[in-house]
Amino acid sequence: MQDTSNSALKPAPPYINSISLGSALRPELHAPSLTPFYVFNSCFVRDHAAQKRRYARMELYYTEDNYHWAQSSSQVSACTVEPGTAEDVGTVVNILARTQTPFGVKGGGHSANPGFSSTTGVQIAMARFNNVTYDASAGTATIGAGLIWDDVYAELEPYNVNVVGGRVTGVGVAGFTLGGGFSFLSNQYGLTIDTVRAFELVLPNGTITTVTESNPDLFWALKASVSCFSPFHILVLTTPVREDSTTSYGIVTQFILEAYPQGQVWGGAIITLGELDAVTNATANFYANVADPKASILTTLNWDLGITAVEVNLFYDAPTPPDGIFDEFLAMPYLTRDVSTRSFLSLVLTAPSNATFGLRGYFETVSITDITLPLLDAIVNETEYWSTTLAAEVPGLFVSYDIEPFLPSIYSHGSPSAWPPTRSQGFMPINIYYAWSLEASDSLINSVMQESARYLTQVAISQGQDVANTPHYPNYAIYDTALSTMYGDNVASLQAIKAQYDPDNVMALAGGWKF
Repeated sequence: MQDTSNSALKPAPPYINSISLGSALRPELHAPSLTPFYVFNSCFVRDHAAQKRRYARMELYYTEDNYHWAQSSSQVSACTVEPGTAEDVGTVVNILARTQTPFGVKGGGHSANPGFSSTTGVQIAMARFNNVTYDASAGTATIGAGLIWDDVYAELEPYNVNVVGGRVTGVGVAGFTLGGGFSFLSNQYGLTIDTVRAFELVLPNGTITTVTESNPDLFWALKASVSCFSPFHILVLTTPVREDSTTSYGIVTQFILEAYPQGQVWGGAIITLGELDAVTNATANFYANVADPKASILTTLNWDLGITAVEVNLFYDAPTPPDGIFDEFLAMPYLTRDVSTRSFLSLVLTAPSNATFGLRGYFETVSITDITLPLLDAIVNETEYWSTTLAAEVPGLFVSYDIEPFLPSIYSHGSPSAWPPTRSQGFMPINIYYAWSLEASDSLINSVMQESARYLTQVAISQGQDVANTPHYPNYAIYDTALSTMYGDNVASLQAIKAQYDPDNVMALAGGWKF
């Protein structure tokens, strides 16, 4: 397991001043921190009771702290800070609140929405919240908000247990969880948010609290209200998500999740070219006929450099699947195929999330209740129409549509939560992801993605699906999505809880959707 002591995980070199941010900003705050956190880059921070202080530049850590997977979500911060404890986070938040300094909170750095986990003010990087602790007697795992799921799976593997987490490599824990969390294990156990036993939360006034079911309003609100309660967002290519551990109620520093037995699994990735009809038929048949909660797939259409390829990720939660479940996929001609009995982590690593590294990118989503051939054909047409229409106008264009079948019972595993606002309808997300090179294309891409999402919604409605007002998945929603589109009738309650726990509106200094 990773060291959970108070020692700094990124010790500053001799020429870096390792002092607490509080000491630097306020002369009266001289109590040394047990885990001094570091401020990197030449940065002046002002408070009317203090002299401005300058910190020596540490280019490597500063760059890492600001880095985001999508170029469009990166900003040049005035400085970065890496807190090492919840107390450190509280100190930082208090100072930023007093000085009304904009800030961002970054977990895994997979947010594509501009400004959601980045800032031109103070960038808080949660990299040192990297603890994983398994409690066999309680059946839980305590997980730091700065981790990606790959690291969590690796730490839990020796204990033959797992948690409900991300399906592809590189996804951060915090935003994924706070946004809901669709997993290969969700048909069995629900969304990731359904498996949370407790949150460690730093409130906007700097107070540290553990939020459980005994705090029903705050516990309910933290469950999948990523925009309001925490600055981490997560994104992935095959299944993107936002990464940010802030919420309108403060900053989440760690999660206690239920742990489940985990042995060897079966599956991996198949990439095909020129087999669109075979893929759509196999995907529709899988959804219509497979009710085994241990079975799951992801079907992703990717257009790049004039070619439409399909990646299908297969998963079965046992060393060998029953005959017949995946036969149509396995019978297809393929460009590459990596399918076998393996560890859960090994399977996740077959699905890369960084193929568009260095490009700008947005996600958008559609909610559906059925996967039919006409809808799949429409998704194929959208992929090919918009890619060919935009290719000459948008440099570096990459277009991706992701279909994610889940059982209608997926929401039956959890109790009421901020998201989904209703659990009576077994809806599923379609994930739309576009990447491109130049900022000049941002507005065009935003409008195209939303037009495509509206069209696919209308196709679903024409097929008899009652999805005109079905909630959108926050982790896939584009940055200007209306709160009511995601949280429905829960918006008013979330606003009231926000006012109770953040009366001074401190969290408005951070990015993300605002309640």
